[in-house]
Amino acid sequence: MLICVISSVLVDRGRWKISDYDFPLPKELIAQYPLEKRADSRLMILYRRQRKIEHRKFTEILEYLHSGDILVVNQTKVIPARLFGYKEKTKGKVEIFLLREKGKKLWEALIRPSHRAKINDKIIFGNGVLQAEIVNKGEMGKSEVRFICEDNFYAVLEELGTIPLPLYIKRKAEKIDKERYQTVYAQTAGAVAAPTAGLHFSQELLEKIKQTEIKLVSLVLHTGLGTFQPIRVEDISQHKMEPEYYEISEETATAVNEAKRKKHRVIAVGTTTVRALETSVKEENGNWSLIAGKGWTNKFIHPPYEFRIVDALLTNFHLPRSTLFVLVSTFAGREIILEAYKEAIKEKYRFYSYGDAMLIL
Repeated sequence: MLICVISSVLVDRGRWKISDYDFPLPKELIAQYPLEKRADSRLMILYRRQRKIEHRKFTEILEYLHSGDILVVNQTKVIPARLFGYKEKTKGKVEIFLLREKGKKLWEALIRPSHRAKINDKIIFGNGVLQAEIVNKGEMGKSEVRFICEDNFYAVLEELGTIPLPLYIKRKAEKIDKERYQTVYAQTAGAVAAPTAGLHFSQELLEKIKQTEIKLVSLVLHTGLGTFQPIRVEDISQHKMEPEYYEISEETATAVNEAKRKKHRVIAVGTTTVRALETSVKEENGNWSLIAGKGWTNKFIHPPYEFRIVDALLTNFHLPRSTLFVLVSTFAGREIILEAYKEAIKEKYRFYSYGDAMLIL
């Protein structure tokens, strides 16, 4: 086990500019494939108050979880959101990237090439078992499409759709991605990107956790365009998130609130889990509690945000200048995260979706 202490000379200046959330990353550190085994990834332990780092293996995460801790995971399930078809009239090739369901078989989507897509155009997929009609064209290249199929839509989508790998993975989706770009506890279909911090958990490791005094609970946040939409403004407080759907059960809310009452830690697995937990809160007598319910959140966590529910965070290594990197920097401190990322690059950690993990305590 390697241990190092962060001796940063950076200074948080109180300026919340996106240019302050940039860092250079060698392209060869961007993971293009998952490891053979989920839990074989590396795990950086970051003690934000002590400004200390430990280098461990993900299988050793149990050493950092305490009796009474609540581990909250996002059980959203990635749908094969990328569809390739052709226009009924011209036979021209069309790609539809599903973003979110707006009604029965009605979806908001990105269409490529967008300039050739017109309202009332009909798109054919496969042998015609699935068709789509463009019913509306909106801003930022987004359109509304209504699907036509006699069978169950999600069953047909599983057959014809492709797993939507992020653009920084420079290859086409393969058979391995259908399993590995999905957490082992995924249940509720609706995400167009994986909650990647959870990809490191194997069934075996989850079973070990369940045999301890650590409580495992779940929620849903369907990762969508909001999470990955780039920040295009210099003043990050002016960035607007696209809304994403979330659900928090009574069971999860009760468990989290009980843990907070007993001064146990609430550990969020992933930034999507953080955003769901920090969205659905209320204050009573100076104390914050989690509220069960469902809805849409466009919460963008940036300085000087004060976290109400989350005490520790398990996360992957994120893109510079992204909402995800801003979130983890807000949680741990910008200068601490920048120094931790420098250390990760020096130690050749694997970055992004199929990369290694960081536990921020």
